[in-house]
Amino acid sequence: METKDRLEAPLSAPEGLLAVAETMRQVADQIETVIVGKRGAVELALTAFLAGGHLLIEDIPGVGKTTLAKALAKALGLVFKRVQFTPDLLPADITGTTIFNQKTAQFEFREGPVFANIVLADEINRATPKTQSSLLECMEEQQVTTDGITYILPHPFFVIATENHIESHGTYPLPEAQLDRFLLRLSLGYPDAEEESRILARLTRVKPLDALGPVTTREQILRLQEEAHAVFVAPALRDYIVALVGATRSHPQAALGASPRGSLGLLHAAQAYAAIAGRTYVQPDDIKRLAVPVLAHRLILRPETRVKRVTGPAVIEEILGRIPVPTAL
Repeated sequence: METKDRLEAPLSAPEGLLAVAETMRQVADQIETVIVGKRGAVELALTAFLAGGHLLIEDIPGVGKTTLAKALAKALGLVFKRVQFTPDLLPADITGTTIFNQKTAQFEFREGPVFANIVLADEINRATPKTQSSLLECMEEQQVTTDGITYILPHPFFVIATENHIESHGTYPLPEAQLDRFLLRLSLGYPDAEEESRILARLTRVKPLDALGPVTTREQILRLQEEAHAVFVAPALRDYIVALVGATRSHPQAALGASPRGSLGLLHAAQAYAAIAGRTYVQPDDIKRLAVPVLAHRLILRPETRVKRVTGPAVIEEILGRIPVPTAL
């Protein structure tokens, strides 16, 4: 029996997964009218969203990080807010603050920009660690607590953070706890010559972002996320995930490996990735495709390793090359 036959299992409602695949295809097509030639990156962004995680985009300025976030929000028809992170930004500027209303003689909570479905934390590494950490509760618990009162954030809730890794002046590295909250990290990279020519031709007179419209609704999105979490993962593939993450903890070049949150993140991302492909089951290739964007940013490499310019993605690729891929249940 072939590997595929052993690792798959039918769901009670496969038509739900077909709806996920079709809707995500329409969303990706919409986004590609703005972000040219980056279908793989768009699909990874949708994977993070569908899995209920958050996304970190690390790249050079001007390649479309902010545009991707705006296009995603427009295509999904969700409430979008942007926060420009600066060194003088305060936590209350993000989460909100309590003020005294002289007319009513009562204290009132004024919601910050985090009260949205999709929040763009632009250049997150330009804010102080204290301000960066104000997002921790929001990202993990989907709530804000201030003055002893807890406020629930809208659902779905998705944070897209961007950072320019080439600029070190006036920036603060993201704390490990903050990095661990991001399900995926990706880079868009430069377009090739043909793609850049298409960008110039498309943006000569019009702004494609203004023409984007929603292809789904908030209620549909919540159902699609539930469908994605129902994708079947064979026990052998769960063991494969555990083996990959466990190898990061014992790797000689890693001072600290990925946490159980990384294992769970890889599982949920693989389910979402399979759902986008219209499958009712996860394949080994789904896990291998997502291992680097899900796990690499969670590693803390040894100082001597960084001097040798060994990177987190290189460590994950090495682990993928030596951990056997399951072929049967």
